[in-house]
Amino acid sequence: MTMHIENDMSNQPSHHPIRIEGVDVLVLDIPTIRPHQLSVATMREQTMVLVRIRCEDGIDGWGEASTIGGLAYGEESPESMRANIERYMAPLLVGADAASPGHCMHLLHASLQGNRFSLCAVETALFDAQARRMGVPLSALFGGRIHDRLPIAWTLASGDTARDIAEAQQMLDLRRHQVFKLKIGKRPVRDDAAHAAAIKRALGERASVRVDVNQAWSGTEAMLGMRLLEDAGIDLVEQPIAAGDHEGMRRLRAMNRVALMADEALHGPQDAFRLAELRAADVFAVKITQSGGLVKAQQVAAIAQAANLGLYGGTMLEGAVGTIASAQLFSTFPALAWGTELFGPLLLTQEILAEPLDYRDFALRLPTGPGLGIALDEDKLAFLRRDRARTTVAQG
Repeated sequence: MTMHIENDMSNQPSHHPIRIEGVDVLVLDIPTIRPHQLSVATMREQTMVLVRIRCEDGIDGWGEASTIGGLAYGEESPESMRANIERYMAPLLVGADAASPGHCMHLLHASLQGNRFSLCAVETALFDAQARRMGVPLSALFGGRIHDRLPIAWTLASGDTARDIAEAQQMLDLRRHQVFKLKIGKRPVRDDAAHAAAIKRALGERASVRVDVNQAWSGTEAMLGMRLLEDAGIDLVEQPIAAGDHEGMRRLRAMNRVALMADEALHGPQDAFRLAELRAADVFAVKITQSGGLVKAQQVAAIAQAANLGLYGGTMLEGAVGTIASAQLFSTFPALAWGTELFGPLLLTQEILAEPLDYRDFALRLPTGPGLGIALDEDKLAFLRRDRARTTVAQG
């Protein structure tokens, strides 16, 4: 006997649908506490895109998409994200069933190409609203949290050795961070290695020191750099060469002993599968925006776990919304061998939450409330947004 299974995704879900009434997009510009220097850009402010999905049952869900340096890091900018969400995504969402985030995302993926960061913000808002509706933390929708606190690394990115040492020592004294990542790649390889070595000597065994090159080195520069960094006691090197050079990453991993982490090379599960297949990294930096959303980030982590690769909870220097969304997902991972880097809100001069996130004793403690577990300060949002919020509402 042959059985036929109906798979018509256009059918309405079997439960009573809860209609999405509107999608709001807010762009905020928030100065940073100091210049944040990367090989691709120097940040003096962070521009974040916040998405609010309003549902007919009175529940709102929030999501965030942030990038680094406008178009310097990725193919989406804050301006393009707002335009694409408002023009192409919101019309597909308004009237759809908010209680079926998977179905809503299917509608978007079936109609749109690319836009990983924008889709992540929308997906996060959908899951936030649904978790609030169910009265559970967002992590419960992804298997439930295993960890209530996540270790948090701090990035040293002034470019000045003495200043970076002083900043790291202050963080250690405050018990905020004991893992430090150095942003390098703008100077000659030997100069960058000397900079990292000096910081490691100053901190000694009190801290783990890692570097992020943001693709700035050639293959030969990376070979030299990784050997110098290993001699200096550096624990990990992140994305030293071009993201698309998977074969180069494989060679670097095979010929060096310092751990190699893939970051910009990971644009979702397909990249994760290819890198794991090539054994082209020791560690995956999992980022919800770079993966294309929470679901795809979970898939990236699953591929890493199946390949016995280490996990690191990465950041796009998001504000509080994107940071806690990442933390909710990362809390469900059985192991985070290399910790997380969810320090984004600490780099900003303005707080957008009614109650700030809880950073102490070298960790971020997850909230216990429903959804993301946070409440945004509406007055602060109104003060910080670049212009008035744009709204898409149902017609008729």
